[in-house]
Amino acid sequence: MRLSEERFSKAFNASPLLMCITSLEDGRFIDANRSFCLSTGYSREELLGHTSLEMGLWKNTADRLFMKQVIEEHGTIANVESIFVTKSQQLLLGLYSAERIEIGKETCLLFIVMDITERKKIEMEMTRLDRMNMVGQVAASIGHEIRNPMTTVRGFLQVLKNKQDHEEDIEIYNLMIEEMDRANLIIKEFLSLAKDKLIQLEINNLNTIVSNIFPLLQADAMSQDKNIEVRLEKVPDLMLDEKEIRQLMQNLVRNGLESMAAGRTLTIRTFVQDRDVVLSIQDQGHGISDEVLRKLGTPFFTTKEDGTGLGMAVCYGIAQRHGANIEVDTGPSGTRFDIIFPLTTISG
Repeated sequence: MRLSEERFSKAFNASPLLMCITSLEDGRFIDANRSFCLSTGYSREELLGHTSLEMGLWKNTADRLFMKQVIEEHGTIANVESIFVTKSQQLLLGLYSAERIEIGKETCLLFIVMDITERKKIEMEMTRLDRMNMVGQVAASIGHEIRNPMTTVRGFLQVLKNKQDHEEDIEIYNLMIEEMDRANLIIKEFLSLAKDKLIQLEINNLNTIVSNIFPLLQADAMSQDKNIEVRLEKVPDLMLDEKEIRQLMQNLVRNGLESMAAGRTLTIRTFVQDRDVVLSIQDQGHGISDEVLRKLGTPFFTTKEDGTGLGMAVCYGIAQRHGANIEVDTGPSGTRFDIIFPLTTISG
């Protein structure tokens, strides 16, 4: 019996899976392994004697009640997806399993969680990239073919508008030309998604690009009674296409300003983090819902009445062509977009 207990103790503590033993009735912690403590941020001493609900580990407390009911009926539950909250208030997506065990005269649970947070992120990123590639192939194939006849139509509308016998219909012609220009702008953005789009990478510095475009961004902010603050730290040069980085910044800053009330401030930062160079854009808006966050960057998905749904898709495409990643941190106090350029993109 002692040998069996020693083996269980070693396997329990050495397991890379998050494991704990709790009472079935109220979820009071009896033991927790190293992986559980490392992932949740709580020490073993902080957990013991407290319940999982007291510690706020379940994002949805109804999930704990559901697990208890299943265990009471069947004695076991396996591979159920749920969201847990760490000590630092980070969300951990896990597949949990539990088994009813008896310790003395008390009915307890052996609770096991497989952290799939990173796996889900990778799956979502792969899905988004697949969509981007598909749209990019379509853009490269038909984008120019649509744009060329539209340019011809616009030219003839301009000619007809200027004829004297069409003066009464000038407002109608102006409206048609405006709509053609809007359609042309959408197609222009669509073409920027082209999978084989050529970019001109040159040695550039993010601080220089930010400084050059700042007056334009500031003017846009001031017209809305909002502010932009710039905090630039010393960063190394990167191989960048300046036009694309400017477009990326304009799209993100425009979205940030639109999400904020008058008098609020949007902050643009550059800094070095570990072995990466980061361009960070943080607003003081209302945040992004989980549902919208999951679809962020999906071509033609928009929450705006007059939006094209291509702005964020363009941003992700630009980041991809520069070997960069976009990370999003959002909440009720605002959203921060970090565009992370690895040092592999830096010119030697």
